[in-house]
Amino acid sequence: MFDLTTHQGICRQFATLFTYPDERVGEQAAACAAQLRDFNPEAGSALDRFCEFLGASEPARIEEAFTGTFDLQALCHPYVGYQLCGENQQRTFFMLRLRELYRHYGFTPGSDLPDHFSEVLRFVASIDDQECRQEILVDGLLPALEKCTRGLEDDQRPYLGLIRALQGFLAETTMVEAGRPATERIKESLS
Repeated sequence: MFDLTTHQGICRQFATLFTYPDERVGEQAAACAAQLRDFNPEAGSALDRFCEFLGASEPARIEEAFTGTFDLQALCHPYVGYQLCGENQQRTFFMLRLRELYRHYGFTPGSDLPDHFSEVLRFVASIDDQECRQEILVDGLLPALEKCTRGLEDDQRPYLGLIRALQGFLAETTMVEAGRPATERIKESLS
């Protein structure tokens, strides 16, 4: 099991990978995959496939895959509130609640909306409050990722590897339903 500091570090790495790719994305993905491999071989393998795509692709192709997955696909917008609530007033309330949480914990969000996967991951990486972390991951990010994987059933989409790696990592490191690993719940919902 990961200690809190390691878990926070991996969450920060994933947060970076869910932002628009720059010239360091391959290096960042490889570093994250190296940490995952020993702990969760399935998550590490999913991220390795993503790393292979990054290593074999020109920057323009990586950018195209990113926008094709997250910006143009309505089913896979990388926003927790959008995935859970759709584009309506409930999402607005969700984002307001996130902003309150961010202020409460002294977290300064970046330029993305507060429910963007990268912002939520950076927040989780910045706090020690296990109950808050657990609630955000189990009730927010994991269900949002699950909806994204349903929207990207085509294994030819390289960013699906990134999504599945994060989903596997979080499922393995969070507990739900009276101590049941989230992995079990996710596997049941996918079958």
